[in-house]
Amino acid sequence: MVNFVMVAGAWLGAWAWDAVVPALRAAGHGAYPVTLSGLAEKQGLPAGQQTHVRDIVGEVERLDLRDVVLVGHSYAGIPVGQAAQLIGDRLARVVFLDSEVPVDGEPFASVRVRAAIEQNGGFWPPLTAEEYEGQGLTPEQVARITAGSVPHPGASLTEPAALHGSLEELPATYVKCLLDWPEPGPEAARLLESPRWRLVTMDTGHWPMFSQPEELARLLLTEAGDGAPPR
Repeated sequence: MVNFVMVAGAWLGAWAWDAVVPALRAAGHGAYPVTLSGLAEKQGLPAGQQTHVRDIVGEVERLDLRDVVLVGHSYAGIPVGQAAQLIGDRLARVVFLDSEVPVDGEPFASVRVRAAIEQNGGFWPPLTAEEYEGQGLTPEQVARITAGSVPHPGASLTEPAALHGSLEELPATYVKCLLDWPEPGPEAARLLESPRWRLVTMDTGHWPMFSQPEELARLLLTEAGDGAPPR
């Protein structure tokens, strides 16, 4: 048995994993989706990037979880990567799901994202329905994502990451969703040169917890075990 601790990316909360959790639990594992401060049911709480790191570490420690597989999607790969370094021998594996990876001293936000934050009262506004086109989502799935999305607290995107050692030492899987972009970003590609990292792919867009939840659950179960990863 392992314990999956799953964190969705910008604008989303624990609810984003609703279609993935049942398959993980049915296989006999723990599944604990996390809502980060300032999002979903925690909307309104102040939140910087280190707040989000503490949210994840705090959940693992509060539940006294062992054999933890941390899953970070999109933006959440940044706090998840930092949290993975802080939970010590509780960690079994970290899965970066079509995500950013933290770079010590560097923030998430690009110039374009910073401008959007400044223009929207310190928050990054959610995507419109039209911006989900080409990501393998049905109209119903797009409607669900947009209905549940909330503005993302800007401080978590502009504060720098703080690493405690090299990410290359983590037992890690990087999942690339091919409809979004066919190759991992430069920093993820560099980390994938480590023998402790491996790359798997999904033939879907950037939000596989909505577009292919069953396939994603199977992938996570494989990555948590000893078998060869799906290609």
